[in-house]
Amino acid sequence: MTTPICDFVNEYIKKNGVRAHMPGHKGKKLLGFEEYDITEISGADSLYAADGIIAESEKNASAIFGCDTFYSAEGSSLCIRAIIFLVLQYAMQFGKEKLIFASRNAHKVLLSALSLTDMDVEWLPPDESYLSCCPDPEMLDKMLSEAKRKPCAIYITSPDYLGRISDVSKISKVCKKHEVLLCVDNAHGAYLKFLPESLHPSDLGADICCDSAHKTLPVLTGGAYLHISGKNKDFFSKNAKDALALFGSTSPSYLILQSLDAANSYINDGYSKMLSAFCDEITNLKTELVKNGFLLYGNEPLKICICAKSYGYKGYELSKLLSEKNIECEFSDPDYLVLMLTPENETEALCTIKNALLSIKKLSEIEEKPPKSICPEKAMSIREAMFSKYETVSVCDAPGRILADANVSCPPAVPIVICGEIIDKNTLEAFEYYNVKYCKVVKK
Repeated sequence: MTTPICDFVNEYIKKNGVRAHMPGHKGKKLLGFEEYDITEISGADSLYAADGIIAESEKNASAIFGCDTFYSAEGSSLCIRAIIFLVLQYAMQFGKEKLIFASRNAHKVLLSALSLTDMDVEWLPPDESYLSCCPDPEMLDKMLSEAKRKPCAIYITSPDYLGRISDVSKISKVCKKHEVLLCVDNAHGAYLKFLPESLHPSDLGADICCDSAHKTLPVLTGGAYLHISGKNKDFFSKNAKDALALFGSTSPSYLILQSLDAANSYINDGYSKMLSAFCDEITNLKTELVKNGFLLYGNEPLKICICAKSYGYKGYELSKLLSEKNIECEFSDPDYLVLMLTPENETEALCTIKNALLSIKKLSEIEEKPPKSICPEKAMSIREAMFSKYETVSVCDAPGRILADANVSCPPAVPIVICGEIIDKNTLEAFEYYNVKYCKVVKK
């Protein structure tokens, strides 16, 4: 498969000409990769008006994924904002409600997208953890049948941070029955396309989805895809570049674009076979961990999520023990430890992880339970809350106040409470459990 962006940059380097253009390093090495870092010079194409090498590379990616695929050099965050704007355009163009139903475990960037577009949202009932929400298709069917305002789209996060994959196929059938769009934040699941049987949302009926290529494929941080399929594909594909440009930088990283370009060739050259073999190794590792007393969560092939308390530890305690053995995990909290793996880890890494985990002595189960998932009363819209005057207060002084900003870090970047909701007793318990000391509230 061709790599037009990489080829162009390599030829440009060989010319060794005068770089009378941005960026300021002029190709001189400080970190070592500067000569590859160019801007939208003649022949380099333009990301948001692509008709040259970027368009050719995106065409290659589209062939690989089997749908219309567009690049982002600013991660799935940019794609999510573009998705919500496209859904808004769709609603206005075709006379639909400016309303979506969304799972509460959405990445915080969804809140900024909703606030910027002023879209309404109703939250789907949460599961046992604020990080995990796999909507039940029958429950969703009932909600849509009884809804006083029918949403124009359903928005879900799958896989979620704890490695749970929703039944996208069944959810898609419900959406089609009620003539609403299905949008999927598939940031953690770009690789799902390349399993022996694809689990990628675009193949299971999603209309729009995004992948963070950098999370599970050999792509530089910030590389992502916006995928469009379904019966409204022409409308969304025609407007996709404008939607991305509305929120994206006018200086996209050509290092990231080259990484996405090179990944096409890499994926096309036997990646599926390598992925399948590695998934089998992870399955064997999971089986070994369970045999030795570990309780696992989720069903995502490349993610290992350990329920730490059943083994006698907090998640962050297990993370610290692994860090001492030179193993850095993706995420930990009081309940879970999450390891994200790819074929680039190779067999040796899996052996290191197994030996490290099995060397940890099992203790008595910690019976402390996390707070129940909450859905506080809504006092104002996300947009109203985020654009209000605010003040920062101790969580002890927050009950009764309206949350102005979901100040959560990444990982996991999933809000415990949504902007515009009233902080109540249950919220306070959740804040204390997850060690949130301060929050921004709407100023009285």
